[in-house]
Amino acid sequence: MATSRQDHAPGPPGDVRPSPPAGQRRHPARRTWGRRLLAWAPAALTIVFVAAVLNLHGVSFRDIACYGAYLVLCLALPGLLLVRALYGDNRTSAEELALGTALGFAVEVGVYIPARAVGLPLLVLAWPIATYAAFLAVPGLRGHWRGKGAGPAAPVWWPWVPALLICYLVAKTSHSLYGIAPLTWPELVRYADDAPFHLGLIGELKHHMPPMSPIVAGEPLFYHWFVYAHWASASWITGVEPLVLLLRLGMLPVLAAFVVLVAMLGRRVTDSWAGGALAAGATLLVGAPRLFLGSAGTFTWGGMHDAAWLSPTFAFGAVLFVPVVLLVTDLIQRRRYDLRGWLLLGVFLLAVMGAKATYLPMLLVGLVAVALVEAVRRRRVPWPVLTALLMTGACLVFAQFVLFGGRRQGLMVAPFSYLRTVWQELTGMPVGTAPALASLAGVAVMYLLAWAVTWSPMLGLLSRPRLLLRPDVVLLTGIGAAGLGAMIVFDHPGQSQVYFLWGSHPYPVIIAVFGVLAVLRRARVPRGLVVGAIGAGLTAAYAIPFLWGVTAPLGPGQPDTALCLPYLTLLVAVALAVVVIVTTRARMRGWALLVTALAVIGLPAAHHARVVSFLSGLAGQPAAAAAEPAPTAPSGALSAARWLRDHSSPDELVATNVHCRWGQEDPCDSRQFWLSALTERRMLVEGWAFTVHNADSWQPGRLEEHQPFWDQERLEANDAAFRSPSTATIRELREGRGVRWLLVDERSPGVSPAIGHFARLGFRSGDFAVYRTEAPAG
Repeated sequence: MATSRQDHAPGPPGDVRPSPPAGQRRHPARRTWGRRLLAWAPAALTIVFVAAVLNLHGVSFRDIACYGAYLVLCLALPGLLLVRALYGDNRTSAEELALGTALGFAVEVGVYIPARAVGLPLLVLAWPIATYAAFLAVPGLRGHWRGKGAGPAAPVWWPWVPALLICYLVAKTSHSLYGIAPLTWPELVRYADDAPFHLGLIGELKHHMPPMSPIVAGEPLFYHWFVYAHWASASWITGVEPLVLLLRLGMLPVLAAFVVLVAMLGRRVTDSWAGGALAAGATLLVGAPRLFLGSAGTFTWGGMHDAAWLSPTFAFGAVLFVPVVLLVTDLIQRRRYDLRGWLLLGVFLLAVMGAKATYLPMLLVGLVAVALVEAVRRRRVPWPVLTALLMTGACLVFAQFVLFGGRRQGLMVAPFSYLRTVWQELTGMPVGTAPALASLAGVAVMYLLAWAVTWSPMLGLLSRPRLLLRPDVVLLTGIGAAGLGAMIVFDHPGQSQVYFLWGSHPYPVIIAVFGVLAVLRRARVPRGLVVGAIGAGLTAAYAIPFLWGVTAPLGPGQPDTALCLPYLTLLVAVALAVVVIVTTRARMRGWALLVTALAVIGLPAAHHARVVSFLSGLAGQPAAAAAEPAPTAPSGALSAARWLRDHSSPDELVATNVHCRWGQEDPCDSRQFWLSALTERRMLVEGWAFTVHNADSWQPGRLEEHQPFWDQERLEANDAAFRSPSTATIRELREGRGVRWLLVDERSPGVSPAIGHFARLGFRSGDFAVYRTEAPAG
């Protein structure tokens, strides 16, 4: 593995400097402590900023303190000790903490599963306690409390890079998520459609093992559920509500560790501190260049900065996958077996397997590419690569046939289906509309061209061709190619094939940064010219949309070809630049400047919609249409759900008359998960989107949430108790279906006021009532 030059830069031999006068001497201990305080200042300021933002958005200082203590004492510190014992390497303190936190996530989930299965969830605390005991009692482990001494000689500015990026993510989250609604009812329904689904799974993992789907009783949960086990464990230990963990606290350490680990991997691959900083920043900020105006967002990058809160499984898998790539690159480049390193790799692979298994096939492709290149170059079998391949393949097989029950979960081979979705959004056509073949081909070329521009700085490695064959470069390039290829080849009812692309994004970005640095070093370009090239790229990224004025979705009468015109402009500009480079003498410097300019073309993508909307307003362009208002939720739902949670057993089944999202009953949008989420109880039938049965029956061109429920007999028995209650209908639910509680939205059409004659009222709040399925007293 490449290491930083600064990591091993010894002083000149025989370097003896005269001592300063006695009055000017500084005590070494004071100087060391001063440097340490300066190094930790970014972390301290980041913690203060994050705590202030959280408290501003409704999180008590008690919850912040408890969660912070849990994070340090139950995850980061014991994980850090294990990392030091198992993975001997030269790292900064922040890198060790990030690796320790990621390992803490992995080990905690592995311990919580059997602890919850035997009914003792707090037994999960045994692993940090046992770790501390071992590292205090065993003489050979005690030294790991202090580490190995000084880490790599990082520049003074280095700690500020992850600190500023983390603060950026928190500020962006505060604006786009925390600021949408407080943690109160009915404002909660303003959150993303998937939020109650995730919340319900935290409640399920908090009370049951193995988990089932809480929205339809008896439905298996063939899903990536390790992140919910982590949050369930955190809730047991800290007493923090799952709602606060999901929508406020839980994703912050994941994002922070991810930023530091990507910077660490980037530093190692590029052999540069600047390379690590650029890799972390570009991972969060760079996407496919969007060269048109308007509100259509499918085309643009939606990576970690957006998807982390929408898909906790994606983010949790991402933070566990970076250590996998770090370990694999280290182990295969050493070309020798380090049993402790392989053990650590196995732990992280098992964690990724249940966190987000989509990362495993991408790693498999990258490893195959490394094996082929190494076999051709060295004419021998690369055994470390084959070992990693076997471990990855075994985890992938186990995940598919055990964790996911061999089900396809709606994923199918349907090439270019995502590009049809892109075409529909850019043209404003409804779902199910099929584009002409020429239109689809045009969108495909435009889309691939946009990503080719984003990753074109990889070509800078051609200035040093040997770098292209390095195992880490081949591995990361293979992961990126697999992510883009899978996104194009597959289809899924929730467009979840994009997670292949989003999950692979950091790795081609690192290679692109490496390419830029390689060609700049080779060409020895002055900093002023580099700044000029960056300015030219940003100018093009913002000027081209206004030059053409193409707004997406397209207006009436605008042809599909209008979408391609801005990209043709970019292509022509690059072609002219190439001609100029070829016909001049300073070719290497010209290539370096062109690659640098292209590297920042995708920089505005992450914030393009807001920035372009603002600039459009200044230029007199029409503003994008406002988002549809959130549906009006019934009052009293949260109070009724919490009463039911406090007065029932986690094993008691609940029936409800709410199956569709409020305000979207015709046609029924079955993404209704709020009641199982807030009660932490299993429902006979609530919504049924995102279940295995529903996904298996999905076909392209249809919306999964509009499919009918597959068991109409169960649905009829459920609804009869609310529409026409009687001794027979209530008995059918209680004795035939095992239902112990009824949770009633009394404002729904068809609800009978006679339910109280056959079931015992337990609680009423606003539009909701809770009944026991037993005859009322008297």
